[in-house]
Amino acid sequence: MQPTESSAPLLNDTLSVWMRDAFRKALAPVEDDFASVDVVVAANPEFGDFQCNAALPLAKLLRQSPRKVAEAVVALAGEHPCVAKLEVAGPGFINVTLHNAALVEYLVRMEQSDALGVPQVGAGRTVVLDYSSPNVAKPMHIGHIRSTIIGSALDRLHRRLGYRVVADNHIGDWGTQFGILIKGYHHFVDQEKLRERPVEELERIYVKSYEQSKADPAWLDACRQELVKLQAGDADNHQLWVQFVQWSMTEFERMYARLGVRFDFVRGESYYNDKLPGVLALLGERGLARESEGAQVVFLEEEGLPVCIVRKRDGAFNYATTDLATVQSRVAEFKPEKIVYVTDERQQLHFRQIIAICRRIGITTDLQHVWFGLMRLPEGTFSTRQGNVIRLESLLDEAESRALAIVQASSPQMEPAKQREIARAVGIGAVKYADLSQNPQTQIVFTWDKALALDGNSGPYLQYAYARIASVRDKYAERHPGQDPETFPLQITEPIERTLAVTLSRFPETIVRAAAASRPSIVADYLFDLSKTYSSFYQNVPFLKAPEGIRESRVRLCGLVARVLRAGLDLLGIETPERI
Repeated sequence: MQPTESSAPLLNDTLSVWMRDAFRKALAPVEDDFASVDVVVAANPEFGDFQCNAALPLAKLLRQSPRKVAEAVVALAGEHPCVAKLEVAGPGFINVTLHNAALVEYLVRMEQSDALGVPQVGAGRTVVLDYSSPNVAKPMHIGHIRSTIIGSALDRLHRRLGYRVVADNHIGDWGTQFGILIKGYHHFVDQEKLRERPVEELERIYVKSYEQSKADPAWLDACRQELVKLQAGDADNHQLWVQFVQWSMTEFERMYARLGVRFDFVRGESYYNDKLPGVLALLGERGLARESEGAQVVFLEEEGLPVCIVRKRDGAFNYATTDLATVQSRVAEFKPEKIVYVTDERQQLHFRQIIAICRRIGITTDLQHVWFGLMRLPEGTFSTRQGNVIRLESLLDEAESRALAIVQASSPQMEPAKQREIARAVGIGAVKYADLSQNPQTQIVFTWDKALALDGNSGPYLQYAYARIASVRDKYAERHPGQDPETFPLQITEPIERTLAVTLSRFPETIVRAAAASRPSIVADYLFDLSKTYSSFYQNVPFLKAPEGIRESRVRLCGLVARVLRAGLDLLGIETPERI
């Protein structure tokens, strides 16, 4: 009988339960559930497979020697069916080494699981993910890629864990920029350019109209009047606005298709426009919104934050009001456990204010802002003024072109159509991995050499590792037709085999941890470590020339590594070609 996904608990969870019980026995007079006691992957594999460091902080609280606490815990822990060795090291670390048989049993359960043992911890729970969010009438550029790629990876991670995910692309389709755009459209539009590349033409029109508004107060006033007409429902302006949004969405969807990104909803700021007066009324009823210099603001001194404007002195609402309405709407419609916003670091203050106001009006949903650093070129930040903003389409074209040169050099006999197909997967994967392999909160310096390297921490390196395993499996099938390695038992006969087995066993826990921390880089780090370990395994023990039984066990391990690599890369939105 195939086990259900919940019938194979994570190894570290199983060991943590055991250790908590041991701490209760060792520290019996202390009334505590010892929930802080946790078993984690060993920092140094030379000392064990897992470790527990809880003796150090607990001993400090109890004013005891950490090593004596750890020794008492080990003495009272008793036997565990998975554990071969339990010992104290250093000032009070508890190191755990597993039985080989326990490792093999766990890997077999992973093999038999469609989800590779990843637990469905999100079953029955809903999360709303707000990511990408480009502005209408502007082509997507490289600045959009981090929110889009990080958000999509978090989307995939949560779905893999069984969550009901609501992926919402909250596009910028309302606000003062449309008055500027409509005014400019009437005076500057080039109909031929509009037919050829409508979004680029809209961007040109907007820039020209914006510059005019800075130089000419009368032009700025006319722009405001066009906005007032739009907000009042003027038929002509509304029709233009609809057309602008349609052109933009067509362009956005083309980029998302290339990136393999999808959304459940595309609800722009305009979707919540009729809810804004209600938000202001609620803030007034709660005594939160007060007049200040003609505007309506919420004072947030208690949270150590500056005032948040919810209606400007001219009567217009702003982003804060829209975001508050958006939270209310999402909570009412989807009843999520959490709402996650993926934006760049410049919006940290904005979301601290939004979260603070939501708490004050009684919204208890967990609201998280996952912010990320900006992407840079080696010579500095992308800047419109410096003329080095790179359009997303240009970046992806360049990635595929460079990847095609690599594929043509490595597989010159391959059909050209197949070369282009693989180049697409490798090029797009390289761009994604260059982003996702970094901690989101770090600045990224993007270079093509690093992104497309076949011998470093890169997307192509991992894709190549997967393709090499596919080649091993094919060679086995050629030499031993009709023989199924999965019918032979898994064995651990060499230290490097054991290291690979331990690394494989960490996959389910890695997925749980990456989603909880909102860090896809945790998955990327794991996959790189797995690939390096596999490479050492491949180079140091015989495969196809090993004795029967051992040979099949190693080919079977190869198959599991390939499945894990493919599943992990898929969670990052990266394809795995069988050949490169």
